[in-house]
Amino acid sequence: MATMAPDPLPIVRTVAELRRRIRTWRDEGRSIGLVPTMGALHAGHLALVEASTRANDRTVATIFVNPKQFGAGEDLSRYPRREAEDVKAMERQGTNLVFAPTVDEMYPKRHATTVSVTGLTESLEGAHRPGHFNGVTTVVTKLLLQALADRAYFGEKDYQQLVVITRMARDLDIPVEIVGVPTVREADGLALSSRNEYLTPAERAIAPALHRGLRDTAEAIIAGTPIREAEENGRAAVLAAGFTSVDYLACRSADDLEPIETVNRPARVLAAARLGSTRLIDNIAVPCG
Repeated sequence: MATMAPDPLPIVRTVAELRRRIRTWRDEGRSIGLVPTMGALHAGHLALVEASTRANDRTVATIFVNPKQFGAGEDLSRYPRREAEDVKAMERQGTNLVFAPTVDEMYPKRHATTVSVTGLTESLEGAHRPGHFNGVTTVVTKLLLQALADRAYFGEKDYQQLVVITRMARDLDIPVEIVGVPTVREADGLALSSRNEYLTPAERAIAPALHRGLRDTAEAIIAGTPIREAEENGRAAVLAAGFTSVDYLACRSADDLEPIETVNRPARVLAAARLGSTRLIDNIAVPCG
């Protein structure tokens, strides 16, 4: 007897259908994990899915390229879109449902509400990408409320985003646990990112210098180098390696992203730098004590 092929991974396009599917799982007593993505999946995204499938009975992954988090001159039109390939990857990783809405579904006519988290969003990425975090927090708030999952998964590579979303969910009493998943890297240290696709072969060879700069900065701080001096040396090293410019390379408190003078609590070194036309971000932890 021929073996029947498994049913394809279902894709839903509307909030109403997403809620109907999730309500069925809730009625069955299932726990639910949510993995928001903009598609163009790589192993870092799939690590989020894997974390969700380990901890929850059902996993919903989203694919939505959110126009509200792209600023003027940024790469919305260039951003890779390959839904069919992404869905297959999600299916192999154990995803149970894909939510892939249109822009009109997420932002209907006369949509007028923006979610803003003050304080955490003014520095680092917020200082260099005005309006970016308002776009992120608005779409993530909508996804969290649309799915009302038990847990939602975000990568530590976008560390400021993780901190902002955690604070937002807490402040708005959204009943979801925000889970951070460690950064996935290439063998040479480059953090996986959809934007790595934009790098030329020559730029790709230079790109791991960003992680080395972060690592060397953290090690210098741990060894006793004053933080401001270590930051300046890190920026200089990244530029010397061939990066076009450094938007920031800074050591901050891990929980509130405030500048610190000594590492007497968990900290992160975060950086954003441009390599040709591509902007890369990364961060690493700085152990305290």
